[in-house]
Amino acid sequence: MSHPIQASPVPASTAPALWIIKTGAAPAPLRAAHGDFEDWIAQGLRAGPGGSALQIRTLDARALPEWPAQDEIAGVVVTGSPAMVTDREAWSERTAQWLVRLMQGATPLLGICYGHQLLAHALGGEVAHHPAGLEIGSVAVQCLPAAAGDPLLGGLPREFAAHTVHEQSVRRLPAGAVPLAANAHEAHHAFRAGPCAWGVQFHPEFSQTVMQDYVRLFAPSLHRGGVDVQALHAAVAATPAANGLLARFASLTQGSGSGSGSGSASQSQAG
Repeated sequence: MSHPIQASPVPASTAPALWIIKTGAAPAPLRAAHGDFEDWIAQGLRAGPGGSALQIRTLDARALPEWPAQDEIAGVVVTGSPAMVTDREAWSERTAQWLVRLMQGATPLLGICYGHQLLAHALGGEVAHHPAGLEIGSVAVQCLPAAAGDPLLGGLPREFAAHTVHEQSVRRLPAGAVPLAANAHEAHHAFRAGPCAWGVQFHPEFSQTVMQDYVRLFAPSLHRGGVDVQALHAAVAATPAANGLLARFASLTQGSGSGSGSGSASQSQAG
């Protein structure tokens, strides 16, 4: 169901900002208790050294906003969403086209869950429902060989815990994309496209408490599917390595200016 959404005007500013592109909202009970996707992402971006000085702006893609000019952008993070990329909604396809333009300008990008899938779709990959169904909870994710030298994932251990909740997946990566992380359920938990655009299927912005509340929210349908919800809830753990990716992404964007290739993220290539 579509609801009217008020677009926030793009503020006039001479300093490039980190832009959070909102593609949906967390479930109402979670928003009431913890805030929304953009709040968790902003907190993660600010978690590193100098994070309190970051300029962070949010735009809701569903409101068909005017996109910021290239020189107003230090980097972009695209949120998760309850929407489905395969629905090809007009706002989503419009956002996909903008992501391609940002890629062409070497703007640092990070897509999370829906954002990960949208980035892959925008670049010619394939998104579909996962044949094994929902992946939810704290899961083990393994870094692939190319991750070792990656500017964003290079500091992660070979295996790390991450929070997940998704029914759709990137079933085929775009041509030239570098796979960076996977697990037994999900072959494309992370990838890089070009020098400085990343997608992660897992949620680096989720806290342990948020993940526990997602499991509680999904409990009725999980029970019907034969899942031991009590065990799933008990297995929810802290995910410090995954959480740290947001601060690391923020650090990669600093000094990138208009995203024309002058920043550390756009100069670093691996794989």
